[in-house]
Amino acid sequence: MICCPLTQMLSQKPLSLSKTQSLALLVFRLVFGAAFILHGWPKLQHATTWMDMMGSGTPAVIQATAAFAECGGGVAMLLGLFTPLAALGIVGTMIGALVMVHLPAGHPFISMGGPSYEPALFYLVSALWLMVSGPGAYSLDALLAKKNCGTKTCDDTAASCDMPAPNNE
Repeated sequence: MICCPLTQMLSQKPLSLSKTQSLALLVFRLVFGAAFILHGWPKLQHATTWMDMMGSGTPAVIQATAAFAECGGGVAMLLGLFTPLAALGIVGTMIGALVMVHLPAGHPFISMGGPSYEPALFYLVSALWLMVSGPGAYSLDALLAKKNCGTKTCDDTAASCDMPAPNNE
């Protein structure tokens, strides 16, 4: 097996969590992922034009990237697959929402019935947390990491899995 940056990212030693904590992280990730699928799917239907009605002038490729980051990121979160990468896409999209929409419009942090930047900021912080913490034990990433840690293909993977480094002599 070839050792690459993605393999190294996925094979990092996960947080040490109890079964109850791992289950709570799974539930959080499932709700988070479902929310992004529900937000991203309608945007994906009009991937290059969904922001046009806001008059933002955002290029079509940026609109499509954001739509894919939301919907695809949501699916990845549900599965716990490539979680840090999916979370990075969501982080970028939420920063874009804050900088291009909410803050310029003067939306408050919390609003009773009107627009606010609370959801975008909460999603941003949640994605940052998942990017750093990983998806937990109940995920495809954890299965891939376990499989990758069973191989001794590079020093970085071995070190991150608390395995002895391969003898390169």
